Parts: sequence; structure tokens; C-alpha cells
Amino acid sequence: MAKAFTTITSRFVPLNIENVDTDQIIPARFLKATTRDGFGKNLFRDWRYTNDDEQQPKAEFVLNQPQYSGEILVAAKNFGCGSSREHAAWAIADYGFRAVVSSFFADIFKNNSLNNGLLPVTVSESFLQKIFALGNDATITINLEAQTITIDATGESESFEINAYKKTCMLNGYDDIDYLLSIKSDIEQFESIEK
Repeated sequence: MAKAFTTITSRFVPLNIENVDTDQIIPARFLKATTRDGFGKNLFRDWRYTNDDEQQPKAEFVLNQPQYSGEILVAAKNFGCGSSREHAAWAIADYGFRAVVSSFFADIFKNNSLNNGLLPVTVSESFLQKIFALGNDATITINLEAQTITIDATGESESFEINAYKKTCMLNGYDDIDYLLSIKSDIEQFESIEK
């Protein structure tokens, strides 16, 4: 069972780069594991380090800058494009992010995120630019129940869309199996009527 998502208020990490593909999120050479654990250390690996030696971080990359932290990754448009690797969502979640905000997500990445307890929040391009313009101490609040994202310093807010079923799963920390188990009595009652 995943961690339930209701409302989070957090600082954010700004990744103002367009067209970030899944191979940039988690390079193919790190896809050997079959469980979700441990992918976070290789998130944006080629952007974070000068080579495969973790002792040589690139100071200019945002994840290596200590002034940025939080449970929210804010990315430029067309985030998660490229191949359909579920590992990209695993890596972002394993690193510690609970949500990704962008003005556009690739559909497969968006679905993989929702299936793995990582909330993709789609905002308008103008709202995204307002977030990017904030200082590194600014916080954002994402309220899944109300389907809103708010810039706390100004109170500016936007609504976002989410599939009703996926919203229920995220609010309760369910994956698809957990959801079916949660309605087991309804299924059994339906089966008894059918007999």
C-alpha cells in the first residue's frame, strides 16, 4: 500500500528544462532492478554527476544545490516524454518527491505516476512561470481532495484535473489491488445476487 495523499505544503525543486524524457529521468543502464527501491539515487544521474562516480556532482544542477528541497518537483512543459518506462516514476518517488508540477506531461508518464502514488499536477503555462519566478524559500500547497494547487505567498490558485478512480486510489494510498480489496464485500454481495 502506498502512502495516502491528501494535502501537502512544501518547498519545491525547480527543473526549468523543457522536453525532459524518461531516459534523462532514469538512464537505461540503471533499469536492472525489478523492485521500486533504490532508483532515487540515480534520478537525473547524467545531469547530477560528471560520470558514474557519485563523488563528482555537477554544482550547477538543481538537485545538487542545497537551497532547493521539498516534496514537489516543478518541471517545464512536456515532462516525461520518450519511452514508456515505469522506472521514471519510481525514481522520482524514491528520491522523495510526492508530486510533479508541469504545464504538460506525456500521457504514459502521467499514468505511470498515478499508478505509483506520484501525483502529476498539470497547470497553465502562466501559472507554471509564476512558480518558477518564486524564491527558493517559497512553498506550494497541493490539495488533492479539492484538486487545487496554491502559491502560498500570494494565495494564487489553480484547479487541476485527475481521473476520479485514480484520485480515490491516491487519497487512500491504494494501488489497483488495494482498491479491489477495499470493495471486496461489494464484489461478494454482487456475486451472491448473480447466483
